[in-house]
Amino acid sequence: MADRKPIESWLTDMDGVLIHEGVPIPGADAFLKKLRDSGKPFLVLTNNSIYTPRDLHARLRRMGLDVPIENIWTSAMATAQFLDDQRPEGTAYVIGEAGLTTALHDIGYILTDHEPDYVVLGETRTYSFEAMTKAVRLINDGARFICTNPDETGPSAEGALPATGAVAALITKATGKNPYFAGKPNPLMMRTGLNAIGAHSESSAMIGDRMDTDVLAGMEAGMRTFLVLTGLTRPEQVENFPYRPSEIVDSIADLVDRI
Repeated sequence: MADRKPIESWLTDMDGVLIHEGVPIPGADAFLKKLRDSGKPFLVLTNNSIYTPRDLHARLRRMGLDVPIENIWTSAMATAQFLDDQRPEGTAYVIGEAGLTTALHDIGYILTDHEPDYVVLGETRTYSFEAMTKAVRLINDGARFICTNPDETGPSAEGALPATGAVAALITKATGKNPYFAGKPNPLMMRTGLNAIGAHSESSAMIGDRMDTDVLAGMEAGMRTFLVLTGLTRPEQVENFPYRPSEIVDSIADLVDRI
């Protein structure tokens, strides 16, 4: 196997890598500072489509982590980029929050429930039966079905919440139509992110805490992958997967000196 090129750009997941339940993971601030000081291109990624980059920048800053707005890449942004490439200046019926509606407005999409090109499903804390019924009928009438990410549950202080993937399954059951998921583990999210910062997969790395999303997406995008053990995947679970990360490290703190 040929030697890999030096890592010149970094992509990292947010939850489980930089923060955990609203608290920075030790080493996250040092890692981000080293990245900013190095001048190397980087992105902080999240499958959560609720928040805009400006929202996330403010939330992270309150936790003591400084991530510039232009260095944040969400599944909503990846979805918008995909739709802009597929059908520029199209129309969509959207179930989601400001992170998704803003991303679609920014590419010139019109949000409507009148014969839209797409039904776009994202994350929201208030899934409406009326909205889901409208989505089912529009898809049955010919609208194409797009989802920001396949995550079936999301975290909360009270426990798991149904998320985009679970609601997508309901709509699929009612329509017989499977959605196209733009977010992780689709490598499309990695590739559009790399394009946004002018980076190449051969000299880029993806850091994540999940084998089934972060590592899979990074690997399929042709990037070097680092699994950190501060999130969902435990060391003994790695062998359950038919693929492996390039490296396994305890936490983001172990990668500060790799920049």
